[in-house]
Amino acid sequence: MSRIPLGVLDLVPISSGSTAAEALRNTIDLARQAERFGYARYWFAEHHLNPGVAGTSPAVMLALTASATSTIRLGSGAVQLGHRTALSTVEEFGLIDALHPGRLDLGLGRSGGRPAGRSGESSPTSIPIVDGRAPNGLRIPPKFSFERLLGSPRIALQQQLLHQSGARPQDYGEQVDDILALLRGTYRSGDGIEAHAVPGEGAVVQVWILGSSGGQSADVAGRNGLRFAANYHVSPATVLEAAEGYRAAFQPSEVLDRPYVSVSADVVVAEDDEAARELATGYGPWVRSIRTAEGAIEFPTPEQAGAHVWTDTDRDLVADRVDTQFVGCPGRVADQLEKLQEATGADELLVTTITHGHADRVRSYELLAEEWRRR
Repeated sequence: MSRIPLGVLDLVPISSGSTAAEALRNTIDLARQAERFGYARYWFAEHHLNPGVAGTSPAVMLALTASATSTIRLGSGAVQLGHRTALSTVEEFGLIDALHPGRLDLGLGRSGGRPAGRSGESSPTSIPIVDGRAPNGLRIPPKFSFERLLGSPRIALQQQLLHQSGARPQDYGEQVDDILALLRGTYRSGDGIEAHAVPGEGAVVQVWILGSSGGQSADVAGRNGLRFAANYHVSPATVLEAAEGYRAAFQPSEVLDRPYVSVSADVVVAEDDEAARELATGYGPWVRSIRTAEGAIEFPTPEQAGAHVWTDTDRDLVADRVDTQFVGCPGRVADQLEKLQEATGADELLVTTITHGHADRVRSYELLAEEWRRR
């Protein structure tokens, strides 16, 4: 399976007892190590108002990390276009590309305060799911409803703080079209006026669309002939329909002559299964803090996580994410990643790992890379 590239998705997590500055230094160190281990890409997520996550600006993180690395591709996973403009996005990435040409992946996401009900219709996967499993045994849990999360006061405040007063986000498909036109230098306004983003125009970046379902994101990626990243780690229930929806919508372009899919997964690897399970103990409480709309907590130690008193409601809230985290020795996790690749037909896999200790996190990526090369 070493022919299937592995990449890294980093949220820049803050561990309990640590600081944002330490999290940033750890991220830069991990990027250097991931380059040395042979990972193909290093992407940064975008999250806001989360006490335990320092990754608020992918562009800033890319600029910092590009100066500390030399060969690994760097990208956004994703820039959330719900509170941004096409021009600001292209100009920011153009600035980084000017000094680090040809290394950037511009991953675009719908989130960031876009009005509800705009994701488009998605179709259930045609792959039969029996007892929560795909035919090859990959866990496909029931769908999680995000209505409680999206309707929370904290999310409403986030939208308020991210938007200019009275501003409304542009239609996502139109926004992506504008980004592509600005990159190509072919942008024209409705009344025919040209606009040229400098820096940005002509930047050699790979444009990706990130999506969790077979709705608008998959359709936009497909009709534009762009690369698509499906999020098993965010919404494992809908990863198959996301990949299918993208492939069904795909039209060849100057960029791609066939669909190209990356799929993400949460993993923790250690020398043996027991050690890995111990390192992963904090994942449940951490996911719970996100799913209750508290905002991601600082990632707890195993001892802190073990002290959490679980209710049945709590367990139901995180079950889909906990049940689909790949945890164990290198061989066990690599086997699970192979199942994910087989079920989705992924061309690449994107791995995200969070542990309380930085050294444990680096070692997890190292062990996985070593095992992957052996296959």
